[in-house]
Amino acid sequence: MVEPVLSKDFNLWASDCPIIQIEGWDGTLARFETSVSQALDARLPADVGETVRHAGALIVRIAPRRLWLIVETGAEPPAIAIDPELGCSVLLGEGRVRFRMEGARLQDILSACMPVDWSSAASAPGRAVQTSVHHVPALYLRTGESSCDLIVPRSFARSLADWIAAAR
Repeated sequence: MVEPVLSKDFNLWASDCPIIQIEGWDGTLARFETSVSQALDARLPADVGETVRHAGALIVRIAPRRLWLIVETGAEPPAIAIDPELGCSVLLGEGRVRFRMEGARLQDILSACMPVDWSSAASAPGRAVQTSVHHVPALYLRTGESSCDLIVPRSFARSLADWIAAAR
């Protein structure tokens, strides 16, 4: 795993990131969303990039028919059965790592590593943006004015953490 990067104005911690990807089949979106919403007993994000926090998980609309349930460290993943006529689910967590970052220099550091328009409503706190860090796909989750999570492929986690640390 990745060693923490700790300083007075920037911190980075890495942890496992349980993710359940849920996707609806073409032409079944309304029934799929109703089924998933009822199974989770939660409102689903309506637009790509929108997030909804629910029972130890963050529900993220990744694409028009695709949701990620990102489970908080230590929380139990929700038990959800998807009707195979409406869609499917797959576990993605083994292949991903969550970087939790915070600090006064967060925007400066990440601006050197990835393209993010900090003033855009699309990257406001509570939103998710698919981006890349040094040509590696990542999901950027803005959690506050000076904090975020970055979900990255496990195979690149160490080199990305080193690269981000070098940018500080």
